[in-house]
Amino acid sequence: MTQTSDIQPSIIMIYTTFPSKAEAKKAGEALVAGKLAACVNIFPRMTAIFEWEGKVETAREAAMIIKTMSNLKDEVYVTLKAAHPYSVPAFLVYPASDASPEFGAWIKAQTSGGAS
Repeated sequence: MTQTSDIQPSIIMIYTTFPSKAEAKKAGEALVAGKLAACVNIFPRMTAIFEWEGKVETAREAAMIIKTMSNLKDEVYVTLKAAHPYSVPAFLVYPASDASPEFGAWIKAQTSGGAS
């Protein structure tokens, strides 16, 4: 991950996947408890089709969307990578172009205990 030094942290969403709902739930709970995420959404029953080591694979996965602040991105990545069962976990960061004032304030408040 590249280090970022945001002057004004912004709301981001991070997409990742896990091999099971239980593993996603454990990771999500750790992120929220650690104030690294305001909320995670887990989509437990999706099918992934991908090429791995030269072979097309199909697998059941649980997708997760993490709602957090841009200044926490690297810490979220390190936390997920340390406990993730995949050697190459998905970690895609999307900026939230806008949010309602109430929801934006809630995300900021929920993650205020994380890195700055």
